[in-house]
Parts: sequence; structure tokens; C-alpha cells
Amino acid sequence: MNRVKTGIEGLDTMLYGGIPEGNQVIVAGGPGAGKTLLGFEYAYHNAKEGNTSVFFAMEEEPERVVENAKEAFANFKDIDQLIESKKLIVDGEDPATIIRSGGTDTYEFGKLIADIESLITTYKANRAVIDSLSVMEMLLGDPAVYRRSLVSLISNFRRLRVTSLLTCELANPESLGQELRPEFFIFDGVIVMYEAGKEDRRALAMEVLKMRGSNHSFSITPYEITPDGFNVIAGEENL
Repeated sequence: MNRVKTGIEGLDTMLYGGIPEGNQVIVAGGPGAGKTLLGFEYAYHNAKEGNTSVFFAMEEEPERVVENAKEAFANFKDIDQLIESKKLIVDGEDPATIIRSGGTDTYEFGKLIADIESLITTYKANRAVIDSLSVMEMLLGDPAVYRRSLVSLISNFRRLRVTSLLTCELANPESLGQELRPEFFIFDGVIVMYEAGKEDRRALAMEVLKMRGSNHSFSITPYEITPDGFNVIAGEENL
């Protein structure tokens, strides 16, 4: 099996070497958990390895995503170089602009996905990040239509031979509880990022809930976001 490393050592340890190539993976968590930054770091490391990566933003302007990444990952000094060399493609679209253009929500969703796929084919990308599916869910409205559209999206990404991370929001970031979103069943993999209260601060931890076609750790593992990237503390006691 070919595996795609996230470039985050502790997470790759949890994944027993990386994401199976061609898998489409959900990254779910609450606000502030670092979903966007995790997706960016995945795209960044793969770009450094010579793979063309597309990061498609829908919650923030692409320029703002890059600025936030530079601020969080101060030691990633070559972000601009990777963008200029077209190995790291950071693009995006404001859903509000799409809606104002007219047409049905389903049509506009299809147009949005077509734009993402056009970027992938134009730059011959084999890694992709979409931030976030929650915006797409809001755009479509109807849960059944949303679910069918995700199935179509996954099928197209597999056809394009990309390995992707797609973020979505969790209503309860402290535990998975009863919130088993439709995405969890449809996608090949699910990584959940938790935030829990701990005395006077928030504790961050992540879990690989599933990864189709591969064994993985089932432990909930603490992490922190540092200037050198995510530090996932995946020691033997956590695996």
C-alpha cells in the first residue's frame, strides 16, 4: 500500500505511516481546534516533497489563510516560495458571491466543485484540502442533497487520483458524543480534533476515528500548535 504522509510526525505515527493514497479524509472539530492549520500543514509538507497541493478556502480569503499560517508556523520560511513555484496552490471562493450570481443551490454547489476540480486538473495536483464542508452544507441546505453531493465529490476526487483532507465543524468539540455526522460514514477516513476544559485552559487532543484500508491508532492523543507545526504527542503510552 502506498501511503501519503501528512508531514506531521505524531499524526503519521497514529496513521501507521500515513494516509492510504487515494483516500478522502474528514478533519472534524470545533472552532479554534486548528482544522484549517492542519489542512494547510498537510498541503505544505506535500508541496515540499514535490507534490502539487491545492488548498481551497471558503471560510476565509486565501490571502488571509496564508497570513494565518505564516503567523502560526513562523518557522515555515518557504511558504511564499512554494506558492510562487506553483507547488502550493492556495485559492478559494466566497459562497455568498456564488449565491448572489443566481441559480439553484444545487447548481451553484456543482459550479463550486467544478472550480475546485479545474484547479486540480490545471496544476496536476495529487493532494487537496477543502476548508470547509460546513460551508457547502449551508449552501445546499437539504441534508439528502448534501449527502448525495458528497458522494459525487468523493467519486470525482478518486477519479482524479487525489488524496484529500476536508474540514467540517463539530457542534460539541469536547467529545464525539451522539454527533455522528453523515460525512463520517461516507468518507474513507475521519480525524476528530477535540477541545476539552482543563482547569484554566483548553486541552487539545485528536483521534483517528477510522481509516479505510489501513490499521491505525485508536487512542485520543494530545497535540499542540507550535511555530514548527503541529506537535502530536503520540508516544507509546498513547497508542
